[in-house]
Amino acid sequence: MTNAELAILSLVVEKPRHGYEIEQVIESRGMRDWTEIGFSSIYYLLKKLESKGYIQSELQQPEGRGPARKVYTATDAGRQAWHQGCLDAMRQPEPHNPSFLLGLSVLPGLEPEAARAALQAYLDELKIQMANAAEQRQAQQPLPPHVDAMFDYSLTLLQAEIGWLEEFIQHVQGQQV
Repeated sequence: MTNAELAILSLVVEKPRHGYEIEQVIESRGMRDWTEIGFSSIYYLLKKLESKGYIQSELQQPEGRGPARKVYTATDAGRQAWHQGCLDAMRQPEPHNPSFLLGLSVLPGLEPEAARAALQAYLDELKIQMANAAEQRQAQQPLPPHVDAMFDYSLTLLQAEIGWLEEFIQHVQGQQV
């Protein structure tokens, strides 16, 4: 199961939801910062999960005006797949930012000033991401403990990467990289 499928399935396991509500939760929790789910792929993923028998849908009339909405509910097979997928995800570390590591691996072949400028741009972007994540976290208080832990984890990783990068940039200042 892909990370995107597991993320969508997790939201449906949490509670029955319609597609637009899934989009709202993804946006409010900042899930696009750590999983690749575009707005247009939500319905594709819902259909895929439904074809696998992990979720089922039911057309529900709204309480008031508006069109009927397809509400998705997890099946027993979906809950089992979700459970196993979550455990697998938590026990399998993945490489962090392979693109950046590829860039570092060829650092000696780059012009020193261009390399330093690229590292500084990366550092600046990390600082923006950290500020955005902290702002999202604060705006949603109080958060359920598991969502707060996700923000804490992300912020801790960002802070560590920022600290490492600041030291590394100082190290390469004045040196041939």
